[in-house]
Amino acid sequence: MRSIPSDVAFTPAVKALQELKGSRRNYARMEEGRGWQTTVTPELTEFLAELDMFYLGTASAAGQPYIQYRGGSPGFLKVVDEHTLGFADFGGNRQYVTLGNLSENSRAFIFLMDYANSQRVKLWGKAKVIEHDPALIDRLRDPSYPGQAERAILFTLEAWDVNCHQHIHKRFSQRQIAPVIENLQQRVHDLEAELTVLRKTTETKPSAPQ
Repeated sequence: MRSIPSDVAFTPAVKALQELKGSRRNYARMEEGRGWQTTVTPELTEFLAELDMFYLGTASAAGQPYIQYRGGSPGFLKVVDEHTLGFADFGGNRQYVTLGNLSENSRAFIFLMDYANSQRVKLWGKAKVIEHDPALIDRLRDPSYPGQAERAILFTLEAWDVNCHQHIHKRFSQRQIAPVIENLQQRVHDLEAELTVLRKTTETKPSAPQ
């Protein structure tokens, strides 16, 4: 029986190891203070609005874990209410491992990564698949994003926490680097134009008398 939100991750076995390794006291203070969040805050909403990918973890009834990459337009993981997130599910390789897992085990985990800013957020909760609900799918999907939305998946949030930023290698999406490349290309174009003018000026300039 959980008494505090972080118990979703800090099981008795985990706490025993924290005690053995010397970190239990720090986490006990965290548990006595503000602790982990259990609702969608403005800060989390802002974080989600910029992300175009996340990792979704599920497990079979036997406990076999599975992690799936999910991608879409920035902000495609949407806030439904203060306890619920949702996204449109697109067709893939049609293995249906995630859907099969959720049909027998609703436990799910979302790992949010912002590689550019070295930030990661962990969300624990339960997920369910919503079939044949066009209104919900229309609410969650981005009409400009290619691909056919086949269903919706809703994630009920139980607890979330901001993870340590150490050891995150910075990576940038095409969307993030495109403006930088465009500026550089424009600068190269301008410099080439200036060089062409200088060359023409040099070629037409009369030489000094001998």
